[in-house]
Amino acid sequence: MSWKPHEVSRRRALAATAGLVSAAALPLTPAHAAAPSAAAGSGPRPLADFTNPVIWQDFADIDIIRVGNAYYYSASTMHYSPGAPILRSYDLVNWEFAGHSVPVLDFGAKYDLDGGRGYVRGIWASSLAYRPSNRTFYWIGQIDFARTYIYTAPAAEGPWNRLTTLGTAYYDAGMLVDTDDTLYVAYGNTTIHVAQLSPDGRTQVRTQQVFSTPSSVGTLEGARFYRINGNHYIFLTRPANGQYILKSTSGPFGPYTMRQVLLDLRGPIAGGGVPHQGGLVQTPSGQWYYMAFVDAYPGGRVPVLAPVSWTSDGWPVIQLVNGAWGVTYPQPNVPSPPRQVTPMTGVDTFDGTRLKPNWEWNHNPDNTKWSVDNGLHLRTATVTNDLYGARNTLTHRIQGPTSTATIELDVSGMRDGDRAGLAVLRDSSAWIGVKRAGGSSRVVTVTGLTMDTNWNTTGTGYETAGTALGGSRVWLRVQADIRPGTGRQARFSYSTDGVAFTSMGPAFTMGNDWRFFMGHRYAIFNHATQALGGSVTVRRFALTTP
Repeated sequence: MSWKPHEVSRRRALAATAGLVSAAALPLTPAHAAAPSAAAGSGPRPLADFTNPVIWQDFADIDIIRVGNAYYYSASTMHYSPGAPILRSYDLVNWEFAGHSVPVLDFGAKYDLDGGRGYVRGIWASSLAYRPSNRTFYWIGQIDFARTYIYTAPAAEGPWNRLTTLGTAYYDAGMLVDTDDTLYVAYGNTTIHVAQLSPDGRTQVRTQQVFSTPSSVGTLEGARFYRINGNHYIFLTRPANGQYILKSTSGPFGPYTMRQVLLDLRGPIAGGGVPHQGGLVQTPSGQWYYMAFVDAYPGGRVPVLAPVSWTSDGWPVIQLVNGAWGVTYPQPNVPSPPRQVTPMTGVDTFDGTRLKPNWEWNHNPDNTKWSVDNGLHLRTATVTNDLYGARNTLTHRIQGPTSTATIELDVSGMRDGDRAGLAVLRDSSAWIGVKRAGGSSRVVTVTGLTMDTNWNTTGTGYETAGTALGGSRVWLRVQADIRPGTGRQARFSYSTDGVAFTSMGPAFTMGNDWRFFMGHRYAIFNHATQALGGSVTVRRFALTTP
């Protein structure tokens, strides 16, 4: 595919630096609209510090809001389905999955991986909002530069349903629920617009250009829209090394003045990029924080948190440590959480009948070919030699800086020609798994799965090691090092009893190029190369850290 303005601006900037940018929108409840003051965040300081990154997983294009004492965080997912995950926290540091705003990527056949592909399309920088007047969550985002979609839900967990489709493509949208309950959207690349929506949020009332980025700054995008202390703010990112903010004292349509928030700021992750493309949020006690992400490939773009103060004339200032974004800061002063959040690592035995929200499919799945019932049952959904073209590949973010994923796989239902296993998936990939041929099974490692920059397959992989599998159950393991930089490796091993693991094949060196945007993921797959009808069952998935 050709590179559109969104990709082009990022390509240009990221060719020289390791960052990337777009910002987040905060629909302000009355609690959010409290004025910044010198007393904000005063009171006893918690004893503990937190360490950045607050989550070492791939959650980019951050939008963050507070509803009561809970914080909600939305992120981009490109071609993964369901899209636009929502995380929840009670202290801005410890996070759990709550759900997804976009239940299925029903934006065209290419997102079904059935006669087309949606790689690096889909859910880009979008916005999450909460409207107190009707106690409703809103998600808004543009797809394929063509249309804008709005989804709503009574709770972050859902159910989420499409409210409307708008003919205007609100590029990198940021939604504001203003203090008078009016819905606004800031959007655009370099030329920034503000749109007003109808009271029901279904149609556009007006749109107006409010700002043109000076040539000395370059590209600004990734709008996040706020009303704070009577002023309107549009938070914008410069790909890939800056963050700027616009302020209007005359209402949402401006005029706006601009100020630089950060430029080429040293980040808290060794080898990572400049913190950028995030949002502002206020705690109940009046403290302000900026949640940004850092480019940290091969793992992706991971969130970092820093406190913010305000100048007397109403501009935000990031609190630095020795001239840089701090590796540690004092824990936010927040009310005691009502409970502990669910860890983002651990064991999933696929109990119940639904996948947990930490899972996302590579494109939309064929729902007739999988089920969950005390195990994940994957029936072959595609006949192909190309994993990138196989439906029903289930992915999980890699935990950094290093982690291990292990699956227990029952292969008794495989048929000749089937391939099933555990991959390290991106535009360059490798896997350990089982090949079935001639009525017998072999455990193998495969590498050389590659795409070009138009996301067409250039290599379907080749076997690097293999051994006969005598039984019907095997444990497959991948250990991945996703610290930012070159030469990071994933290593493969297997077991026939779940206790003693044997290394297999050479290590796989992961790429750290930014252009696929999403980081490497662990991926569980089962596809046919001859005929449909085979199946596997995943009994257990474990994600552990050293």
